Amino acid sequence: MEEYLEAMADDMKAALESLEKDLSKIRTGRATPKLVDGVQVVVQSYGATMPLNQLATVNAPDARLLVITPWDKSTIQDIERAIVQAGLGLNPSNDGQLIRLPVPPLTAERRADLVKQVRKSGEDAKVRVRHVRREYNDMFKQGEKDGYIPEDQCRKMLDKVQTATDDNVKRIDAMLEAKEAEVAEV
Repeated sequence: MEEYLEAMADDMKAALESLEKDLSKIRTGRATPKLVDGVQVVVQSYGATMPLNQLATVNAPDARLLVITPWDKSTIQDIERAIVQAGLGLNPSNDGQLIRLPVPPLTAERRADLVKQVRKSGEDAKVRVRHVRREYNDMFKQGEKDGYIPEDQCRKMLDKVQTATDDNVKRIDAMLEAKEAEVAEV
């Protein structure tokens, strides 16, 4: 039975990791290299589509600026085009050597939209955790019904599943609270 609980914990952990990844892509007023993690660049000279982090280094020298330094200077135009097309709301400028990406401060309206986006991501993660709970509860109840699991052991397993669910929902709430505070920070 312990292996099922470990598998359940792994499934719930995957939901938390997915939320963490989603939240890292939500732009706050602060510049961070994770803002451009998902940008795919169509490189004309290579004839291929590649992630930005495989074509350049991305640094945040201060809270309002990202600096992208391509390893191959011929890809600057392609990188710039990909950033604009990614819909990040950022306007790149280049000097032939590197791309500067100023991160403008967020408006109150944009902050409210981002908070809604954060809450939606959090609710999606909670739904995934609850789905895992339902899946394992059903499995344990079926095991009891089929006679594989004694009734008292089934109850213990269901309690452990509920405890794990409650713990993960609390973690999700803490992650959301931290991200909302980060978004609200001026």
